Amino acid sequence: MTQPAPVRPPKPLYSNVSPAVPSPCSGVCRLDEQKVCLGCFRHVEDIREWRSADDDRRRVICAQAVQRKALA
Repeated sequence: MTQPAPVRPPKPLYSNVSPAVPSPCSGVCRLDEQKVCLGCFRHVEDIREWRSADDDRRRVICAQAVQRKALA
């Protein structure tokens, strides 16, 4: 009989909601040619990462979005 695969601990999963770093989502969810949201100016990869990102990473994502918005 084979042994069952070892159970891995779950990856840390943070909430979409953080009192320290609110989501920049504006509800306008459309991507441009560079895969940047026209509502919040996050890149699609940043949007995907948001749920598992800690507050420090979320601050970086928000700062990058502000920079993209300024250049738009």
